[in-house]
Amino acid sequence: MVSLKDAILEARLDLPLVHRGKVRDVFAVDDDRLLMVACDRISAFDVVMPQAVPGKGAVLTAISNFWFDRLAKVVPNHLISTDASQWLSSSPDAEALVSRSVLVKRLKPLPVEAIVRGYLIGSGWKDYQSDGRLCGIELPSGLKQAQELPQPIFTPSTKAAVGDHDENIAFDQVIELIGEDLANQVREVSLTLYSLAARYALHRGIIIADTKFEFGLDADGSLVLMDEILTPDSSRFWPVSDYQVGSSPPSFDKQFVRDYLETLDWDKKAPGPNLPDEIITGTAERYAEAWTRLTGPAGL
Repeated sequence: MVSLKDAILEARLDLPLVHRGKVRDVFAVDDDRLLMVACDRISAFDVVMPQAVPGKGAVLTAISNFWFDRLAKVVPNHLISTDASQWLSSSPDAEALVSRSVLVKRLKPLPVEAIVRGYLIGSGWKDYQSDGRLCGIELPSGLKQAQELPQPIFTPSTKAAVGDHDENIAFDQVIELIGEDLANQVREVSLTLYSLAARYALHRGIIIADTKFEFGLDADGSLVLMDEILTPDSSRFWPVSDYQVGSSPPSFDKQFVRDYLETLDWDKKAPGPNLPDEIITGTAERYAEAWTRLTGPAGL
């Protein structure tokens, strides 16, 4: 069992704070490097909840580092070092932050989120029910909830500020924002990353239904993968053993929190409601299970 008192809500360091996002606190080390700390905050419907989920930041960091290493041949990523301990000594939570922190390259973030969907679920299922399309993309008729798509599709969105909602956009709008060559590269790389990861995870008992990637440009203008990758925060993870077409499967991600919030009379605007201890604990256990399955023996 996890202890609720061990959660890290925010990082406090004697470094300039560059950005405090929904989960990550980013500090400047120098002109070229950033210290990125994944705290235990959890957001749903683009709202950060009042309580944190103990151990969540450490799990997110470990999973991201695992994928960054495994998929490095597809596209460069922002990681410089997974050992950022020398910059943490000023924090009262220094020991706890070691497993939540990485040293990364300072990049120019692209103003789009690269979303890849392999299954018909969530807002995509709602879109399909209304007009037979998924984010404007025509799909075959007769598909059911949670059904695997004929092939993974790229459905980009805007990158909203904390508290605002991301909005799906057409690929033509991505071209307008970042140019045709870069837009095509982002789409191709995203689909490749998803396909490789989904194939790997399937052998370890996890279906990756969809996921979100973020990219930036380095000083040379080259595309670099950044932020987090293929975690329970940025993806839908379903257990293979419980998957059934026609219903929303149980998950190892924050859908558990979303499902609870949907039972409340809440307008999905900040501030978020307090989460019961059993929801916090259950979420922490699901995240830990995802990490165990991904890195454990095949066929768990």
